[in-house]
Amino acid sequence: MTKQELRKLYLEKRLSLSEAEYNQKSEALCKIFFENVNLSAVNVLHIFLPITKKREPNTFLIIERIQKEFPSIKISVPKINTETDTLESFYLNNLDELELTSWGIPEPPSVNPTPSSVIDVVLVPLLVFDETGHRLGYGKGFYDRFLLTCKASCKKIGLSLLPPIEKISTIEDHDQKLDLVVTPSKTFYF
Repeated sequence: MTKQELRKLYLEKRLSLSEAEYNQKSEALCKIFFENVNLSAVNVLHIFLPITKKREPNTFLIIERIQKEFPSIKISVPKINTETDTLESFYLNNLDELELTSWGIPEPPSVNPTPSSVIDVVLVPLLVFDETGHRLGYGKGFYDRFLLTCKASCKKIGLSLLPPIEKISTIEDHDQKLDLVVTPSKTFYF
């Protein structure tokens, strides 16, 4: 399958989840995340905010639990810079400061930028991933370019409500490989 065909198919699969299935899978993913991801050495964690109309995993569950159980971890969230067409990261002080963009993406105000060089973990959105750690997003390349600016030791963790496919055959040189992917049933390490 082409990248476009895979994107369309897996977006349809996510959109076909009922509200109850979506909530159950997001809660199970959150539980597996905290069982399998060691946060003890993490100072700064970048986490995407869900586009709920596209049934992305509910990362607010992870954010709320980190704030309660790991208050020393600084949480950073993405914002698209429309002038440079790049993804930037900003510290999240308060969930109330988020505003929805015209695309339905919650974003922080542009007041407290996070240098990508200090980020220890990036939680990466995806539509589909394979058994070798490659992912497909929506095709704009925001995260592939952003991950290149992070330090070499930064962990790249995908979050997926669906299991992997065997192989994405159309991987390109600029596509960034993940270190692991957390799903509602297990964690895949690469």
